[in-house]
Amino acid sequence: MAHRERTRVGAGETLRTTALVNVAYLKLRRSGSFNDDAHFMRTAAMAMRQALVNHAVQRRAEKRGGGAADIALDAGMDVAARDDQSLLALHDALDALSQHAPRLAQVVECKYFAGYSDAETAHALGLSERTVRRDWTLARAWLHRSLQGAFGSPS
Repeated sequence: MAHRERTRVGAGETLRTTALVNVAYLKLRRSGSFNDDAHFMRTAAMAMRQALVNHAVQRRAEKRGGGAADIALDAGMDVAARDDQSLLALHDALDALSQHAPRLAQVVECKYFAGYSDAETAHALGLSERTVRRDWTLARAWLHRSLQGAFGSPS
């Protein structure tokens, strides 16, 4: 799963799969004990997001520049953040979404950052698959509108 997500967000060779898993594990280990499997899965999704965003911030600090690219959120989950700025814009938009609708933000973390299926997301969040699909649709629409303001008109 880490390899797929690392590749999907375009982390390149500077953040190898093993490093991502190690960073995620260390973040999880420091977080304390888990109540159950669903709690662990939610925490794993958040740790993957944090590791990928931290890596993007570090790479952007090294590069200092480049144009912004659109980031698409589609149900196929086969789209990658094309650059660090896109990933960071998504991260900021997701933080804003979590202020208005925390559950929608959690669905995005599970599906986009951790690559969970609807069933895995439902299990992690204690929701039905139907609710996950509905929340995913709402979150994508909200993020699309938010990112449209950040990048102009997304494709």
